[in-house]
This record gives sequence, C-alpha cells and structure tokens, in this order.
Amino acid sequence: MLKPFLLLLTLSTALAAPTQTPTAETLARKVDAHYNHLQSLTAHFTERYQGMGMDRTEAGTLTLRKPGRMRWAYDAPSGKIFVLDGKYAVSYTPGDSQAMRTPAKQLDDLRSPLRFLLGHTEIAKELDGLTLTLVNGGYTLSGTPKGMQQTVLSIGLTVDAAGQIRAMRIEQTDGSTTSFAFTDIRENVPAPDSDFTFSPPPGVTVINGSAPI
Repeated sequence: MLKPFLLLLTLSTALAAPTQTPTAETLARKVDAHYNHLQSLTAHFTERYQGMGMDRTEAGTLTLRKPGRMRWAYDAPSGKIFVLDGKYAVSYTPGDSQAMRTPAKQLDDLRSPLRFLLGHTEIAKELDGLTLTLVNGGYTLSGTPKGMQQTVLSIGLTVDAAGQIRAMRIEQTDGSTTSFAFTDIRENVPAPDSDFTFSPPPGVTVINGSAPI
C-alpha cells in the first residue's frame, strides 16, 4: 500500500505546484518565435485614447503581412484608414481633403511598433529596460521603444502563455495613453497587396506629412 500512496502524494504535489513565471527575456523570445514564423495575421481591434482632455474609443480590423505591411481599417469612425505598404504610410480620415503620406523610415506613429512583429524582431532589443509583470492571468512586457524616447515613455505588450499579443498600451511623454485590445486573431490568412494600397477618394490629394494618432 505504500507505493500507491507515495505515487498519489507525488502526483498531488506536482499538480499543486505553481506554474513557474518566465523571465522577461524568456517570454520575449517566445513572442519573437511566435511572430517571426508567421506570414500574416488579422485581428479585430479596439483602440482607446485618453489625454489632452479627450477620451476617445475607436475600433476596426488590423491586417499585418510580412515584410513590414500593415493596415488599420476603422469601422468606427467608418472609412478612417492607416496603411503601410512597406515603404510609405498613408493616413486618412473621411471628410478631410488631404491624406498624409510618411516614409516608413521616418514613421513614429503609435501604431507603427506592431509592423515589426512579422519579420526578425527581437523585442528585448527593441524595448529598453524590458520588464515583466503579471496582469489578469497573462503577462505584460514593458519597455521604452528605441528611437521614440522623445514621445513615448513606455510600451506594454500583454501576451498569453503561448506568446500571442492580446493588448498593447502606450504611455506618452505628454501624459496621454493609447491602448489597443485584440480579439478574433487569425494567423497566416490571405492578405493581397491591394489591402496595403491607398486609393484616394475623389477630390482627396495625398501630401507628405506626419500621420496623426
């Protein structure tokens, strides 16, 4: 009777033992591995901006495709779009007479960090001062993005145990915050070139400038 008892005790102890929390570097590598093996993804996003006396919530569909292509198509407000073809980003809001075009190398838009996910990114090198915290059963990797220190205090990526990003929170130097929540995530789905091409509506001109939030 002793052996079955010891086996049961060992099993019970193993089941009761807490799951070991990964280090920031270990989890960052898992996120890197997850996204570096993808070709494309789509997700529904909810975006909330708080600051400068505003509290604004918008929503839509995000599409990413390797290398460096990105599309944020807004349902609310309908018709708003931010698209990156790998070389240039174009931002347009319905009702405006102009759409803003920015070279990808000069892009510091708050949505731009996600374009690095599909490629050969290394989060530990992209974010200075990388830390890990537990949040609602998930994990948040936080740090200051290189090249954006003048405008961004920190970016937090909330990920699950598999390394999939579920939310992103950006704190800016002016005290404002922008958060994104991602649902209905689908990976390696068709994403044609046309998804990342901006065709201006009649009467709208494309000019060089900075993309707004």
